Amino acid sequence: MPTSNKKQNIKVVVTGGAGFIGSHLVDALIEKDYETHVIDNLSGGKKEDINPKAVFHKADIRELDALPSIIKGAKFVFHLAALPRVQYSIKHPAETHGVNVTGTLNILIAAKEGGVKRVIYSASSSAYGDQKTLPLREDMTPMPKSPYGLQKYIGELYARIWSEVHGLPTVSLRYFNVYGPRMNPDGAYALAIGKFLKQRKGGKPLTIWGDGTQTRDFTHVRDVVRANLLAAESTKVGKGEVINTGAGRNFSVNELAEFIGGPVVHEPPRLEPHDTLADNSLARKLLGWKSEVKLEDGIKELKKEFGIS
Repeated sequence: MPTSNKKQNIKVVVTGGAGFIGSHLVDALIEKDYETHVIDNLSGGKKEDINPKAVFHKADIRELDALPSIIKGAKFVFHLAALPRVQYSIKHPAETHGVNVTGTLNILIAAKEGGVKRVIYSASSSAYGDQKTLPLREDMTPMPKSPYGLQKYIGELYARIWSEVHGLPTVSLRYFNVYGPRMNPDGAYALAIGKFLKQRKGGKPLTIWGDGTQTRDFTHVRDVVRANLLAAESTKVGKGEVINTGAGRNFSVNELAEFIGGPVVHEPPRLEPHDTLADNSLARKLLGWKSEVKLEDGIKELKKEFGIS
C-alpha cells in the first residue's frame, strides 16, 4: 500500500535557486517532496543547475510587481538571491544595494502579502568585519568593511523588523565561506578554494592575496542546506533571530593552498576581514545543527571532481 507524503503539495519558494547554494537547497526540497518554486534572473546562476522537478520563474527580485503571484501561498521562502561579491560591491555599490537591500525588502513585502509562514534569509558573516576577538558571536556589534557586508546586515535588520512589526516569522543564517560541488571557480562564491582548484588543474601557481595568514571558516554546502531545512522547521526560531552557520574551524589561506598542492604566488592584500571563525553554539541550541563535513574531506571530494590527484 503506498504511503502518503505529508509534504507533497506544500509550496516553498527559493530565490536564487539557480545559484550554487540555492540549487543544492532546491534539490534537497524536491527530495522531501515540497512543491518547489525557483525565482532567479540567471545573472549568476545556471538554468541547467535547476532541478527539473522545480517550477522555474525567471524574475528579478528588484521588480516587486513580479513577485507576489509567485510567492503567494508558499509556506516557506528561502531568500538566497544576492550579488555576493565584496570587491564588486565596492566598485558598484548602487547595483549591489538594489539587489541585496531593495530585493530583500521586496521579498519580505511579497511574503507578508502572500501569507508566507516563514522567511529564511541567507545572511553573511561579512557583517562582522574585523572583531577584536574570535570566535565570532551573534551578540557582537556588526562592523562591516564593505558595501556588501553592510547590505547583507541591513537585510537581517529588515527581516527582524518584519517579524516585529508585521508578524512575519523570519530567521537569518549568517553563512561563513561556503564551498562544495557546483561552485563557480570564477564566480561570486568561488573563494580561494574554487580559484585554487582551477589554477591547479590548469597547471598555474595558486594566487594568494596578501601573506596568506588570513583565516576563514570554510563550510560545506551540504551543511548549509541542512541548516536551512532545520531553520524552516524549528519551533525555536521565527522572530528575526540571527544564527551563525559556520563549521567552527578556521584555516589559513596558506594551509588551504597546501591541501590543494602546487606552487603559489602572492599578490597585494585586498580589503577584507583578516580572520573569521564561527561560534556555532546558538545553531546547536536553536536548530540542533552542527557542521558534519570536514574541510579535508570536502577538498578531497572537489579534487576528485576537478580531476586533480
